[in-house]
Parts: sequence; structure tokens; C-alpha cells
Amino acid sequence: MLDNIKLAADAATLSPVALFLQADIVVKAVMIGLLAASVYVWAVIIGHGRSVGKMMRASERFERDFWRAGNIDKFYDENGREELPSAKVLSAGISEWRRSTAGKSVDREGTRERLGVAMNAAVEGEVDRLAEKIGPLATIGAVAPFVGLFGTVWGIMRSFTAIAAENNSSLAVVAPGIAEALFATAIGLFAAIPAVIAYNAFSQRLNRLESRLGRFADGLHATFSRELEVEG
Repeated sequence: MLDNIKLAADAATLSPVALFLQADIVVKAVMIGLLAASVYVWAVIIGHGRSVGKMMRASERFERDFWRAGNIDKFYDENGREELPSAKVLSAGISEWRRSTAGKSVDREGTRERLGVAMNAAVEGEVDRLAEKIGPLATIGAVAPFVGLFGTVWGIMRSFTAIAAENNSSLAVVAPGIAEALFATAIGLFAAIPAVIAYNAFSQRLNRLESRLGRFADGLHATFSRELEVEG
């Protein structure tokens, strides 16, 4: 009976909460920082994941409705101000088209070149804007394991210090420090693994979005080029 009570007490001593409370200020700071990073990672995964998914579906509908529209100018006046990547590409193309064809004479080759530059810049700008939000995930994924490793090294150093102070190398002396050290490593991995997975997943979605916007810009460029030939 006493042995069971002792085992239960030892287990409670090595619980996550107890390990945090028993840790010194350095290891606690490491754990708190890693936990904050983990919370941030999951906030980005949930929040940014939902917004990107919603935005991509809305962009698909925007492009589908655009190609079905009979009048480009009318469609742009009604829908071109939406906060969607496809709308930004269309806005860049329409704006450049109107500026380039406003004069009496139109430089068709120059207009085609400027249209391509303007819409490609809009595509790159939208991709960069979305990529900025996932950049911290890559940083956390790369740095968190090393921060956890720092906590591990510090905890092991404390264990060796305890051995030297008490002149006792029994498990009871070294176990708490080693457990704290391994717990810091575990928290580092808990923050890093979802960050790396989410970053790769978001990067793939951004690549698909960039390809989609590029195809949309190419289609617009072809449409404007045909219109130039008609006007010429």
C-alpha cells in the first residue's frame, strides 16, 4: 500500500504541471516561449487556413463569373473592387488598358507589354502578401527545436550540479532535472512539428493560387490583345 502511494506521488512529481513548477527560471522562460509559439502556430493554422480557403473559393467564383460575363467593363465596374486576388489582377489589367488606350493613337506592342507587366506584378504582389502571413511558421519550425534543446542542455547541467552538490548520483537526484530537460524538448517539438507541416501545406496552396492567377492573367492578356487587334 505504501509503495503504491509512493509511486503515485512520484508520478505526480513528474507531471507536466509539476515539471514546469519545479523548473528554474531559465527553463521556465524556455517553456513559456515555446508554448506561446505553439499557440501562435495553431492560431495561424486555424485562422489563416479558413481565410485562405474562403478566399480561394471566392476567387474561383469570381473568375468563373468573369469569363461568363458578356461585357468586361460592366463586370469590372460591378465586381472589380472586391478584395480578392483575381479582382486585383483584373483591376491592374483594366487600369493599364484604360491608361494605354486613352490617347488618340495606341501603341499596340507597348500596350501588350505594359499589360503583361502590370498583371504579373499584381499576381506577385498578392502571393507575397499572403506569404508574409505564413513566414513566421517557417521560423518557428526551424528555431523551436533548438530552443527546446537549449532548455534540455540547461536542465541536464542542473542535474550534474545537483550530483556534485549532494555527492549522490541516484535516480532521485538526477530525475527531476532530466525530466524538465526532456519536457522542454517535447514542447519545442510540439511547436515545431505543426509549424513545419502547416508551412508546407500553405506553401502548396500558395503555389496553386499563383498558378491559377497566372493562368487568369494570361487569359486577360489574350483578351486585351484581341481587343487591340480589333481597334487597330
